[in-house]
Amino acid sequence: MILSISGIVLFGTIAFLFFRRDGLKVSHALTCALFGFYLAGTAIAPSIQAGGASLANLLGGIKF
Repeated sequence: MILSISGIVLFGTIAFLFFRRDGLKVSHALTCALFGFYLAGTAIAPSIQAGGASLANLLGGIKF
């Protein structure tokens, strides 16, 4: 649950920055959000979630 909330905050911040600085249109953001919503209901959703979790573990294991 923490990973998904952090992902929401991260992607929300990126979308906000694109909207403010790079001219992301509201229609583009809405299209991407709807695509993600419908993609979450498909059979590939568990693979995407597993890939995101493994990427988070990889990034979490990096020591500076």
